[in-house]
Amino acid sequence: MWGCVRPSDLKPWLAALVLTGAAALSAPAGADPRPARVVSINLCTDQLALMLADPGQLVSVSRLAHDPSSSSMAEAAKAYPTNGSGAEEAYLLRPDLVLGGTFTSPATVSMLEKLGIRVELFAPARSLADVPKRLEQMGKALGQEDKAADMIARFETDLAALSTAPDHRPRAALYYVNSYTVGDQTLAGDILRAGGFDNVAVEAGLSQGGTLALEKLILLDPEVVIEGRDYPGQSRAEDVLHHPALHALTGTRVAGTVTDRDWICGTPLVLSALRNIRDLRLSLEAGE
Repeated sequence: MWGCVRPSDLKPWLAALVLTGAAALSAPAGADPRPARVVSINLCTDQLALMLADPGQLVSVSRLAHDPSSSSMAEAAKAYPTNGSGAEEAYLLRPDLVLGGTFTSPATVSMLEKLGIRVELFAPARSLADVPKRLEQMGKALGQEDKAADMIARFETDLAALSTAPDHRPRAALYYVNSYTVGDQTLAGDILRAGGFDNVAVEAGLSQGGTLALEKLILLDPEVVIEGRDYPGQSRAEDVLHHPALHALTGTRVAGTVTDRDWICGTPLVLSALRNIRDLRLSLEAGE
């Protein structure tokens, strides 16, 4: 039977399906304007929503939310079912709001919107100053403006206390697997700056992310190299973190794995990362 149906005959049926879905999700007059069923399909919106949503308001988080190596709120997220960040799976959860990132697949966003579902997209944080902006955006999306305002005030107070300008700013490099580093126009770079370090990636001409060859790093001769996480398993990309030339630098401290999940998303949890960096600088000053 389906082989005899012309594409033009399906158009009214598809339109009716979209309209039916939209009507089912629309709120009646006088209802609470806050979304009642929120689905997050992005690691960073998972954490922002977990911080601000009312009990029962958030119904699903992305699979990465349960991964303790990626999510700073993995334990809290275990109370929520996960989704695979696809449009079909999100739609079946009957959300009235889906939270995603600006790098979420455009096809996913388009399909959800065509089905009448509101989608709120969040850009990645590029600096510590972006954290209050993301909290404010999430507060508005969830109808939790007061909670967001309180959290922003606490964040800004704690950030100011941790960001005291030092008399001397040591030169540091953030160094990850495959010789990757980041400059000052990134969240990690801004954490490094606020913690009292100058970033040698800027001297190498990198303002965002890019490759910093080991030979170049050695010539830059930073006072400290802050290594990224060494992932389980074996990969040649990780060899650079264990290269003898790196650990033979005189006058350079190689600081194990300092960068972790607290550096990934623009949430108040970045304060933990900033505190670790500040403490590292203070230990250098103390000659420890």
